[in-house]
Amino acid sequence: MIFFIKTTIAVAIILVASELSKKSTTLAAMLLAMPIVLFVSFALIYQQNKDNLHIAKLTHETVLYILPVLPFLYLLSVLLKLGMNFYLSLFLVTIGICLVTYTLNYFLTNIN
Repeated sequence: MIFFIKTTIAVAIILVASELSKKSTTLAAMLLAMPIVLFVSFALIYQQNKDNLHIAKLTHETVLYILPVLPFLYLLSVLLKLGMNFYLSLFLVTIGICLVTYTLNYFLTNIN
């Protein structure tokens, strides 16, 4: 049941953002930037195990892995404005995010 709720919320946000972007890219971007799915997921995870420390660790790690994504979102915008193919740009940005996140994970696990 919880899986169904999470899936429904995520799909609803994607659909609303998709439809909203036809009318206002600003409003769609604001919706996508809001961590609605993230917070709902935290709430559902907390309901399953009632462990504040688990949620605290999950939140901390989420922040660490969100930070490397931000420059790549800007890079995607730049590549598209320069006329690069959408799917190629998305592929390159995704590869970059994976490499940076993997590198960050490697250093974080070896430091601790």
